[in-house]
Amino acid sequence: MTNENPLRDRALAFRALHVPGRPLVLPNAWDTASARIVEDAGAPAVATTSAGIAWALGAADGDRLERDRAVAAVAAITAAVRVPVSADIEGGYAPDPAGVADTVRAVLDAGAAGINIEDALYEDGEGPLRAVAEQAERIGAAREAADAEGVPLFVNARIDTLLTGVGGVDLTLERAAAFRAAGADGIFVPGAVDRETVKLLVDGVDGPLNVMIGPGALPVAELAGLGVARVSAGSGITQAAHALVRRAARELLEAGTYETLTGGFDYGELNTLLGQAR
Repeated sequence: MTNENPLRDRALAFRALHVPGRPLVLPNAWDTASARIVEDAGAPAVATTSAGIAWALGAADGDRLERDRAVAAVAAITAAVRVPVSADIEGGYAPDPAGVADTVRAVLDAGAAGINIEDALYEDGEGPLRAVAEQAERIGAAREAADAEGVPLFVNARIDTLLTGVGGVDLTLERAAAFRAAGADGIFVPGAVDRETVKLLVDGVDGPLNVMIGPGALPVAELAGLGVARVSAGSGITQAAHALVRRAARELLEAGTYETLTGGFDYGELNTLLGQAR
């Protein structure tokens, strides 16, 4: 008999990376190539971006991608890197808590050591956010499913109060407390970009705080000084990559020149990196 469980070990390693004041920095990936590049750049873990994965698979973001396709993309990424992978599962790819549990079991089978699960609603529902009790039940289902498999999956509860403009810090903290009580390990609040808001959230959240960065956000060093435990880029790198594709295509088609391609990844270096066995 052996108690070896590689996924359990990766989940524990991923969990240990969340240290307030010494944040885990995650340049989010959307396919195997971007994941390998992020890992090679020195990232201790890889987080997926659901938007980036959806776009790469020809779907729009916002719970429009089928669960099986999303999970298959996560499985390809976990197989391509050695570091722990956290899967962005949007709202859980399911209408009810039982379905969320099924999704969690699927992403565990795919090799994920963590998940993001968000409280935003898209086409269905009466508001921009799920009711607190409903979302807490979904988070609880995710927690129970992972625990039943013996994997200390890091459940990162995303709260979209600030991003959707439906509430401020007080409402965010109310939801954070409920989601932590339901089994979430960390709290992710995209839209927290100024020093005062970030500090209020760090002080008010009982657990690791994750913020999303991009142009106009505080530098990582300042976020570390405020006590942030996790910093992620969301779909930002994906958007920048696709913007480069558009600029290069337009320059080539309209001007017949190629300056946008200057500074591209060296072919031999990229081919070697992506061809290395894992």
